[in-house]
Amino acid sequence: MLKEIAIFGSDNGKTTASCLSNILAVLKPHNINLLLHENLAKIVGKGSYRVFRNLYKENRIPDLVLSVGGDGTFLETVLQVKDSGIPIAGVNAGRMGFLANIHGDITGSLEKIIKREYTVIDRHLIELTEPFGILGSSNVALNDITIQKADLNMIRVNVYVDDLYLNTYWSDGLIISTATGSTAYNMSTGGPILSPADKSIIISPLSPHSLSVRPIVLPGTSRLRMKVEGRSPEYLVTCDFRSVRLPFFRELVISRAKYTIKTINVEGQDFFSTLRNKLMWGADRRN
Repeated sequence: MLKEIAIFGSDNGKTTASCLSNILAVLKPHNINLLLHENLAKIVGKGSYRVFRNLYKENRIPDLVLSVGGDGTFLETVLQVKDSGIPIAGVNAGRMGFLANIHGDITGSLEKIIKREYTVIDRHLIELTEPFGILGSSNVALNDITIQKADLNMIRVNVYVDDLYLNTYWSDGLIISTATGSTAYNMSTGGPILSPADKSIIISPLSPHSLSVRPIVLPGTSRLRMKVEGRSPEYLVTCDFRSVRLPFFRELVISRAKYTIKTINVEGQDFFSTLRNKLMWGADRRN
């Protein structure tokens, strides 16, 4: 039985409030210690819980974290746990829900989680190792790191894999994606879908200026070095939901992060069922 659960949410709108009310009603009879993020505490008001701002900075180690919201909220939750090893369960109060995959029977799923009737998937991250510290306290991404043009002009990205020249991409940019991020921005550009536990790294071009250029899947051990060129003074780099502009003389180095994020899967809420339900796979009257 779980002893302490943290609940994180970056939004305090009506949908999140309704979802949170349901969660608290399920957890209350089990006498579980609750840690509530300050954004959610504004919804609930006074109660028998403790408030936190950042789990990692405050060195709090609950049994797990419930991320209440959509996939964007889940990405923010990653920065709440970092390398602490605290597993995350995503409760979907958003739209797509590949990461926040608990939806429908939220009560039943939470009851299983309380009894520890779930499996844990280790999801690999990628990290912007150079230049270091340009995005604050963390340069890791669970979904993707992108390189994009900062204005209307196309850019050129010279890519080296383990110091071997791969290609020069003339395009609007590149998406460097994890297996988790394969169903995000990567998928919208026609990139491949990978199973969440896969260690590979995907490079997918954004609007390439050559029809022969296609996405490529690389081993997770690859070290990517990128030189960006263009007519403008700078280009844009994103790391999940964070972004920064860099001058063209700043090269980028990307590799797999040294730690993983543990995510919880309840029976019936697995990755493949999400593919079928959210992407309408098998939506055929004959099935």
